[in-house]
Amino acid sequence: MPQPSVLAALAAGLHSGAIEVVDLTSPLSSSTPVIQLPPEFGQTAVFELEEISRYDDRGPAWYWNNFRSGEHTGTHFDAPVHWVTGKDRADVASVPARRLIAPAAVLDFSAAAAKDPDFLVEVDHIKAWEADNGPLPDGGWMLVRTGWDARSHSQEAFVNADENGPHTPGLSPDCARWVAQESPVIGLGVETVGTDAGRAHAFDPAFPCHSYLMGSDKYGLTQLQNLAALPPTGAVVVAGPLPIVTGSGAPARVLALVER
Repeated sequence: MPQPSVLAALAAGLHSGAIEVVDLTSPLSSSTPVIQLPPEFGQTAVFELEEISRYDDRGPAWYWNNFRSGEHTGTHFDAPVHWVTGKDRADVASVPARRLIAPAAVLDFSAAAAKDPDFLVEVDHIKAWEADNGPLPDGGWMLVRTGWDARSHSQEAFVNADENGPHTPGLSPDCARWVAQESPVIGLGVETVGTDAGRAHAFDPAFPCHSYLMGSDKYGLTQLQNLAALPPTGAVVVAGPLPIVTGSGAPARVLALVER
């Protein structure tokens, strides 16, 4: 008997449940939290639906909507052109499709973030994880679990801002540079509203994850959920942003394939 093909084995695993599909996407609605910039800057739009027809005189047999949304609203994909350091690089429609399916490493810092919402991942944290789990995947994603998805029901809790600005976990500037310039991954995924920590506006450089990642032709995935359901290694991420021509990013349905 010939051996089954790789794709046939994958299909069989999905059908049998041996491969679980974990949805890492935050549902998109008018209550989805959005980033808040200082008032002098332009602001991203809250997601809105506009009904076109719903089995009525506007369309008796069909229901559909128009929608309005920022590119970076909800679970979304950051393309290199999103930041000034990547202004001459790819828009979201130009990201090669083969890079949208890649292995993932999941680094769990939820306990540290629960104690300190301003917790920053350092290079030494990643090195310690690699000592226990092996190297970060070449051409894969580094997903940072902080438990922040538990706050996604509330704009206030998710942004977690006070008079000094937002307080959310992220990467230190040196760690962001290392991930972008020295690590083998193609991008960073987080549970927070953006890839940078809440205090990153005051870092040097400001917003280092955006600055270093986009400038290095790497990507970001934000507002992920259910990272707790993934193993430290072995999952495969399927990231499907809308291919918006000239777009700096797009809402995305992000799935993980996990062998059980």
